[in-house]
Parts: sequence; C-alpha cells; structure tokens
Amino acid sequence: MSIDWTCYDARGFYDEMIASPGRPRALAQNMVKHLQALSSEEIRARQQAAEAAIVKMGITFTVYGEGGNIDRAWPFDIIPRIIAAREWANTAAGLRQRVQALNLFIGDLYGEQRIVRDGVFPAELLANSKNFRRECIGIRPRHGVWAHICGSDLVRDDQGTFYVLEDNLRVPSGVSYMLENRVLTKQVFSELFTDYSIQPLADYPNHLFDMLASIAPSLDMFPEIVVMSPGIYNSAYFEHSFLAQQMGVELVEGSDLVVSDDDCVYMSTIDGLQRVDVIYRRIDDLFLDPEVFNKDSTLGVPGLMRAWRKGNVGLANAPGAGVADDKVVYAFAPKIIKYYLDEDPIIPNVPTYVCLDKAERDHVLQNLDKLVVKPANESGGYGMLIGPTASKHELEEFARRIKADPRNYIAQPMLKLSTVPTMCGDRIEPRHVDLRPFVLHGEKMYVTPGGLTRVALRKGSTVVNSSQGGGSKDTWIVNPEAA
Repeated sequence: MSIDWTCYDARGFYDEMIASPGRPRALAQNMVKHLQALSSEEIRARQQAAEAAIVKMGITFTVYGEGGNIDRAWPFDIIPRIIAAREWANTAAGLRQRVQALNLFIGDLYGEQRIVRDGVFPAELLANSKNFRRECIGIRPRHGVWAHICGSDLVRDDQGTFYVLEDNLRVPSGVSYMLENRVLTKQVFSELFTDYSIQPLADYPNHLFDMLASIAPSLDMFPEIVVMSPGIYNSAYFEHSFLAQQMGVELVEGSDLVVSDDDCVYMSTIDGLQRVDVIYRRIDDLFLDPEVFNKDSTLGVPGLMRAWRKGNVGLANAPGAGVADDKVVYAFAPKIIKYYLDEDPIIPNVPTYVCLDKAERDHVLQNLDKLVVKPANESGGYGMLIGPTASKHELEEFARRIKADPRNYIAQPMLKLSTVPTMCGDRIEPRHVDLRPFVLHGEKMYVTPGGLTRVALRKGSTVVNSSQGGGSKDTWIVNPEAA
C-alpha cells in the first residue's frame, strides 16, 4: 500500500510540504510523487536501513539519568525538509545581521558598556547576569569576535514566517548530526538528489577550520588547532571527535595541554611539547581555567586565561560570550540590532515578556495558562512551563518561582509551530519542527545552507530536544532552478 496523501491532515498548522490534504506545495511535488510511488513496506525498509547505518556508524547522543550515562542511537527520520533557496537567502542575511550585532554587544559589555550607559540595555540585567565574566573586561579578541560558532534556533508560525526562538552562543552543539543526516539521506534516497539541486553541507568542516585558523595569534599558514573536550562521558563527545576527525586536527582533553612560563599553550605529544595556536573548546567557561574560575576543575588548563589575555592563543568561543546566551538578553535583540547597526531585524523575535519588568510580569502571572515560560539560562527544553498543558499545581509553582526571581524568567505566547511529514511507525504524520542553522564568524562569516532540523516525534508535542523524545531530519535548501 502506498501513501494516501488525501488522509494527511496538519489540523490547522502550517505544513511545509502539504498545503492541504492531497495537495503538495510546489516545491514538494517531486518529493510527494516519489514517496507515493513507494509501498509502505519499501518506505519502512529504508527507515530501517537508516537506523541500521546509524548503529554501524556509531552516531549517538548521551542521556544523563539516575542510572548514569546512557548512549542512545541518534533518532533520525528519513523524509527530508525542503526550503527554497530564495527564502533561505533572506534568512541567512538575518542570521548574519544578528550574529554581527550580538558580537558588538558582547564586546561593548566587556569594554565601554555604551549600550548600558545610553539606557538601551538595563544595568540591572547585566549586574545579575550569570554568564557575565568580569575576568574578560578589557580583553579584545582577534577581529573583535567573541561568539565564533553560533546556533540560533528558528521556528515557523502558522503563516510560514520564520522567527528566532533563541540564540546559542556558548558551546552550541548539533552540527555533526546535521552533516550525518545528509550522509544518511543520500544513502536511503539517493535517487531524489537527481530531482533537486540541493545546496551542499559537506564543506562545513573546511569552513570551520578556516574560521579557527583566522583567529590564530599569528598569520602562520599552518596553525596548530585542537578540539578540547571534557572527555568520553560528555553528551556531545560524538560531535567533538567527529569534528576533530573531519578537520584533521587533534582531539584533546585539558590534561593534554599545559601553559608554560612564556604564557603559551602547549600540547603533550610523543615527540614532546608542541605549541597550540587555537583551541575550539567544548567546555563551559567555569571549568576552563582553575586559576581563574572553578578551582576544583580538572577539565581545564591552569593559566589558559593568561595565555588568551596576552593574545598567545585563540579560543572559540571566547570566554564570556555566554553573556548574550541568555533568554532575557534575547528579548532585547531587536534593540541591540538597532543600536549597533541602525537596522531593523530581518528575522523577528517571538514576542517576549520580560518578567523583571513589573507590568510585563503582572501580565505573565495573569496569563500563565496561555504562555510558555522559560528560565534565562537553561537549555535542552528543561525547566520550562507550557501553560496550556500545565496542571494547576505547576501553574502555581511557576507563579511562585517568577515572583521569587523575576530576573530569571521570560514568557512567550504559544506559537503554532509548523509541521513536516514524518515517519511514525507504519504511517506518515505531521510533526512539529524547529531549525538550528550554524553561523561561523572569524575574519569572514559563513552560514550553513539550512541546519539541523529537530522534530518533536511525540504526537502533539512541541519539544524537539533529543533528550526529551525528539528526533531530526535532513534539511534541503533547494536552488532556484528546482524551486
């Protein structure tokens, strides 16, 4: 039996492939026609082939639980998501604009703090920021860039309009899964790549290497670059090792590095110490250098901040970049863009209420059952309240939390997130998605064509995080000749 698209119903949500039951959108016609030509057994066999390849390739993520760390196979759906290149060009421009402004904002906060002095960004928010690092005041990284790898999460509403949902500027993860999703899709649907002109992703490691090389202390044509990982028990260790292998650089832990008396960083090798020029660190700020931050940290390198402050090593992302990775700061992004670039945002924010503001806090408390409430610095979908599905006890508990610590919470209306056809057992059903593109910023800027599409695999859910039952898809940016 083949797919009956007349039974596919997104139930009032904007579906990116099917405009209405049985009627595909123009860009998806070839995809829908091809899927309809396959029997349900053939589609199921391809899904199983992809899952077997994931196990064979060792594509995993780690879930932390009471019973310890559990490595799980990466959840992947074989039906790709399609976005027109002409639409993506505008979205990519908006991402470049946003990252440029946020980097200027971070540099200003560790410099003159003009945006605070001019009353555009509240001093109280900065004073109570958990990710503002006073140790970074006065430092100016190479090219003035603090957040070199950024992952801003995008969602579409019921009109198909993209919004920025949040920014990830500390150690954003997921790009390895974006790359592996493309490999898997080519294996199970190779014939579809002749029907569409799809922008390539495979050169991301080259762009990443070039960006990292551009922040090296000197203009050496062959800088020594390393990926610094907390180790094998970290949830993103697969990605750390994958990116190091793809770039052809060393994967190290803090114990492999040392800062010598000349305030330079060296790596231990079988041939002795070797100078390191750039560190792509996948370790949080507070564990980077026990001389400066957490004195009990065994993950970092004593003296690393000294070496960075003196310009003897490049760090990506720079310590302190997380000051802009704050959901309360997110609410000010349109003002930040206007202040530094004198431009209106190309991609809008989701309307956001800042609970530190009394009038907005009162509105949130009176409408908790209609809003999504998020803590300022949590990630992975944790610590949220989804008001429309929350119990009376949960609503009361969040009201108490907001009143006790208003700086720590923002609230947003419940968006009707777009859907994409997804394999659900023996059926294809609509599931909600978001999108995490990646922006590299060094001497030059690069935006991935598309990004990591994450899927809420549970029916009716809008939580896309893999640790909470989400999955992922390949994302195709289709060139004009096919669009």
